[in-house]
Amino acid sequence: MTTHEYDVVVAGAGTAGCYAATTIADAGLDVAIVERKDETEAGHIACGDALKGADAFPEAIPKSRIEPAFTNTGVDHGRFEIPQEDTVLEIPVPGELAVIDRWDYGRRLIEAAADAGVEFHYETVIGDVLQDETGRVTGLRGKHRGDAIDFAADVVIDGAGSLSLLQDKVDFSGTTFDTNVRYSQFCSAYREIVEVPEPVEWDDALVFKPTERAAGYLWYFPRTDTEINAGLGFQMNEEPMQLIESLKRDLRDRPEFAGATVTDKLGAALPTRRPYDSAIAPGYMAVGDAAGHVNPTTGGGIAGAAYAGKYAGEQAVEAIGDGDVSEDALWRYNERVMDHFGGRYAGLDVYNILSTAVDIDDLMGLLAALPGENLAEALYEGSTSMSFGLKLKCAIKSFGYWGTIWNFYETKQLADELLDHYGAYPSSPDRMTAWTDSRDEILDRIYETTGAEAKY
Repeated sequence: MTTHEYDVVVAGAGTAGCYAATTIADAGLDVAIVERKDETEAGHIACGDALKGADAFPEAIPKSRIEPAFTNTGVDHGRFEIPQEDTVLEIPVPGELAVIDRWDYGRRLIEAAADAGVEFHYETVIGDVLQDETGRVTGLRGKHRGDAIDFAADVVIDGAGSLSLLQDKVDFSGTTFDTNVRYSQFCSAYREIVEVPEPVEWDDALVFKPTERAAGYLWYFPRTDTEINAGLGFQMNEEPMQLIESLKRDLRDRPEFAGATVTDKLGAALPTRRPYDSAIAPGYMAVGDAAGHVNPTTGGGIAGAAYAGKYAGEQAVEAIGDGDVSEDALWRYNERVMDHFGGRYAGLDVYNILSTAVDIDDLMGLLAALPGENLAEALYEGSTSMSFGLKLKCAIKSFGYWGTIWNFYETKQLADELLDHYGAYPSSPDRMTAWTDSRDEILDRIYETTGAEAKY
């Protein structure tokens, strides 16, 4: 058996893994990324290709390194197609927005990490996580073309994606690491890259459309005016959908896709849940999709993954420098994630919970009646407040949906309460139990108000 020794070993060459490893390499530590794909396929990940907020990405891999992968920077709003209401709803998207070539973007991340001194081990399938007698994670075990290989490290960073296999291998007993993870908290998704013969009219918009059942949607994101990322997803707690056939059926019904050709296709599982309550254990941190760092209402996760990688990398450097990789020493990583975006995503998860309990036609009718600006705030900023006049205007426009509006209003109050609670995220592991007990009491009231089944 071959053994490699590093200060840090990272599982997965995605956004979170590359930003974490580059941050660590920039600090002068020895770091490696273990990637199951070969060198030519690495970076090829199923994604909607929409990237929000790239102007504020961490400097470890600056925007200039990834900007050539931005294929459409002219998108500035969402276009919600609501067939039930024969309505198209235009919703502004705050901040910088771009549609990217995800494979090119992934390759550029890997190149930047390699330039910083990160070592890559491709075609290596991780089969186990190493722990010592105290429970501290000490490395990874895998196979490279059939040969066993160990990676010993002071810290392991799990960037292995949704439903990470690593988390099935670690004994988390006695730690705060979030093990309340089920398939029902994830989405099954499929996307194709489609070339159309003529430019589409909506090349400045991200197009969304509900699927035939709740808690699912189709998307059409224009990389260019003739190259479209077309896909769909559904919650895994719903009855299974025939994803490929459902997408093909909708494509056939859209005249702009007549004569189109498919150039790439890929599927994936995506988190549609709150971020992990705690994503650390002694010697171990989870980042990006592997820690639920995804906006549960839009599926967007690239920006969160980049910052999770930065925060994990910086915490690993500090902990190793102090000779202490315990939960206490790594805890600051949790706090920074929750303070930056994790608490906001947890608040947005309330609307995901609501969507599983309301009638899809009622929900679409309500969306068609609400002002786009306020929907944009709710979808992207975490919560929104409406003046009395605006509420009255909505009520008049949405006659027939008042019951749904009231349910939405009550749910919003609880989402705000939950968001406030995340603002008081505990400052140490020993305060975690009391904090989660109070959070779960708020969630119980959310389930009662929405009528949704318990998600956690």
